[in-house]
Amino acid sequence: MANDKRAELQGKVLRLPDLVSYQDGTVASRMIINKPAGSITLFSFDEDEGLSEHTAPYDAVVTILDGECEVWVAGETHHMSAGETIIFPANVPHALSAITRFKMSLTMIRE
Repeated sequence: MANDKRAELQGKVLRLPDLVSYQDGTVASRMIINKPAGSITLFSFDEDEGLSEHTAPYDAVVTILDGECEVWVAGETHHMSAGETIIFPANVPHALSAITRFKMSLTMIRE
């Protein structure tokens, strides 16, 4: 079923922030591509939500689609807002936290 929903998006003009909705008190996600080479997942974060520090085995490209957040990469803090992108290198600790409600696109590139 999920693959059918993703297939419905192909060949269409998409507005990424419209593909994932805010949900009170939580983080919501929607995977729009999942292939052996990588994936693209959209997230919405309610205010004061976030992801605790972690690492990933692959490079990850995060683009803020709406709102504002704080991002930490290898101990360095960045304030980000809509239209900005950051690359989390593989195996480097990173975390993020909502300043306002925000949406982001996460592109994982697998090796």
